[in-house]
Amino acid sequence: MEDISMYSYSLLEPGCFYLIQEKEDEPVMLIKITVETDQCLYITQYEDMPVMVWKKKNDPIFDILELLSDDKVKEWEAVYNDSQDAYYEEEDDE
Repeated sequence: MEDISMYSYSLLEPGCFYLIQEKEDEPVMLIKITVETDQCLYITQYEDMPVMVWKKKNDPIFDILELLSDDKVKEWEAVYNDSQDAYYEEEDDE
C-alpha cells in the first residue's frame, strides 16, 4: 500500500497566501486564508475571478507547495491586477 501524506486546511495561517493542490490530479491554485473560526476557514481562491468559500479545517489538501513571501505576493498582485484591468478594458470597448 502506498503511503500518501495528506495535509489539511488546519495547517494554514490566516492572512497568508499559499500555493496548494487539493487533489493530486488537480492544478495548483493560489489561496488566501481570510477568516478562521473554531472549525472552519474562509478562503479566497484566485482563479479568473476570486472565489470565496468556506472549508472545514479537517478538509484534506494533497500538497501545500509553498507559503508565499510578502515580496512574491506583491509581484503576483501586480500581474493579477494588470490582467484584471485588461479584462475589464476589453468589456468596455463595446
